[in-house]
Formats: sequence, C-alpha cells, structure tokens
Amino acid sequence: MADLQDDIPTPTEVGEDDGLPDDPFPSAPASLRQAHALLAAHPVADGYSGLPWALRHLSWYDLELGEAAVDTDVPRLREGHVGALFWSLHLPEGPGGDRATAATLEQLDQARSVIEAHPEGLRLVSTAGQVIDARNCGRVAVVLGPAHATALDDSLGILRVLHALGLRVLTLAGTAWAGERGLTRFGEEVVRELNRLGVLADVSGASAAVAERALALSRTPVLCTRSAARALRPHPANLPDGLLAALGAARGLCMVPLTAEQTGPTVTDVADHLDHVRDVAGPECVGLSGTYDSGAVHPRDLADASRYPHLIAELLRRGWSETQLSLLTWGNVQRVLRTADFVARAAQQRREASQAKIAELDTL
Repeated sequence: MADLQDDIPTPTEVGEDDGLPDDPFPSAPASLRQAHALLAAHPVADGYSGLPWALRHLSWYDLELGEAAVDTDVPRLREGHVGALFWSLHLPEGPGGDRATAATLEQLDQARSVIEAHPEGLRLVSTAGQVIDARNCGRVAVVLGPAHATALDDSLGILRVLHALGLRVLTLAGTAWAGERGLTRFGEEVVRELNRLGVLADVSGASAAVAERALALSRTPVLCTRSAARALRPHPANLPDGLLAALGAARGLCMVPLTAEQTGPTVTDVADHLDHVRDVAGPECVGLSGTYDSGAVHPRDLADASRYPHLIAELLRRGWSETQLSLLTWGNVQRVLRTADFVARAAQQRREASQAKIAELDTL
C-alpha cells in the first residue's frame, strides 16, 4: 500500500510559479494571499455538499453563471479553490422510511442531471484518477455520496445497483443492522461489500459501537464526513478523543464541518477543532466538510464555498505547515479514494481468478 502515497500531489513551495499572477490579491493580508497561493496548488476536496437537494426547490438556475439562491456555484467554487465535492444524497427530513430507496434514486438522477447541465464547470467522477483528470481539465470533480444506509432496504443487491449508478459513500447509521448495539452480521457483510465495490463507509452520526466495528472490519479507510471534536463542543455527531485516536490508527479520515452548531460561530472555533483533530488523530486523518446548502448555519466569514481561503489563512497564522495543509485540503481525500480503488480492484481480480479456477475444474 505504500506506493499509493506516490500518487498524492507533492507539495510545492508557496510562491513557486503556479500559473497565477505574482500577486492576484494585492490588497489582502499577507496570510490570505499566501492561502490563495497554497490553494491554487492544493485545492479543497469538500466532504459534504447538500447542493442537489437545495436545487430541487429552484425552478431555474445556472451554476456556471452564478446562483445567489444557494451557497455553491461554479464561480464561488473557483474563488474558494474547491477542486472536488462530495454531493450528499441524504434527505433533510430524515432517512425516508419506506421511500428511502426511491428518494435516493431520485437524488442520484437529480445530481447527474445537474452535472450534465454544467459540463464546463462540473464533472462526475468515480475514482481518484478521475478526480485528478477533472482538475487537470479545469472542472470541479463531483463524487456522489454519502447516501443513507436506509436506501439499501436491507439488500446487498440494491447496494450494487446504487454503486453502478455512481454512489461512492454510504452512511452507516439508523438501521436495524447499524444501531446502538453495533453492526449485525448483515451489517458486517455490508461493510465487506462496500470494500469489494470501492464504496467508502461513513460513520458520522453512527453509534460508537458501529464506528468501532467498522474501523476494525473495513479494509479501506473509514470516513466521518461531518464530525468535529466532542472535547471542544458536545454535539452528538462529534467524535470523542478515543474514537478520534482509533480513526487515526486505522488511517481513516475525520472531515470537520463548517457549521456553527458543531464547531462554533467563528473561523477561530473551526480552526480550534482542526487543531484538535490533527493533534489527536494525526495530520493524515483530518479533512474539510463545507456542509454548504445543507440547511446548516455557518460560522462568520465562512458563509459560502468561496470562503475557504479565510480558513486556510487562519491555519497559516497558527503555524500549520504547507505539507499539513496540503494533506488537509487535498492529499488525505486522494489517499482514501486511491486506497478504496486499490482494494476494489484486488477484490475483482480475486473473483475473476476464482471464477476461472471453477470453470477449469468444471471442464475436468
């Protein structure tokens, strides 16, 4: 697995020629100018966006021109140096009951339609390599997920269909097989099938028992797409230090949300959570989750997807190194995606070899 690290973009010195003017923000504070320069080389991979659901309520929109009715559009993504987005397929009113599968399929259809309608700004991706290709072509890569586990309707077949339609992240919470007591045998088989398919397991909002079992069982890194530090703010979706340490030991990824409810009302509050997660889980296990267009209230100065440079400027003032920031914004997500791709390819090769062996024996 060590060779996977070779595919993470190597950090470059801030100020090195990156195709931008020498100082595109001459009136900005030095830390903000430095943040823009760093993000030009290492853009943000945002772990949670509610944009597909937010767009359902608009009769007309143009994300490439700009859309004031939502927190996210292509101009603001470019201003914020966002290179990749995870598009949530969660339902704001909850798991969805008997309609969870149909509602998730509708959101998948909605998301694909939005991407197809904005080909100059957005590109649907399924693998880490496709994320890089999208960035090289000047497009924002869109990863579909997380979706809620209730969408499976207790069926691995439905999981495989959702994967075939583009799903790449599944939240393990709120089902009979992923509840307060942990994963049942079926829940464990769901995790194994996620590994075989290359779909990432998300345990934000899951019980501690589910998170701990998923970390022990999964051969690919486990995500927390919307979790901050419970030691700083006792929100139920935030992680205690013990679970943060376990996530770090398992090479998972805690994506800290930019929400006033979970992290606090200011940029410095968010930075405090990022400091804490980095110190407890390690710099290779912390990422960013904008949670824009999810209905959440955001901290001051982080109102929409264009404001990431302000957060990075605060982290620079706190002494974060460029290597640590490059992992935070881009490298850690790429590592997780590449590992999932590698494990899924290995599983596919084992299946093919097993099927070939069975076919050979049948001919004897």
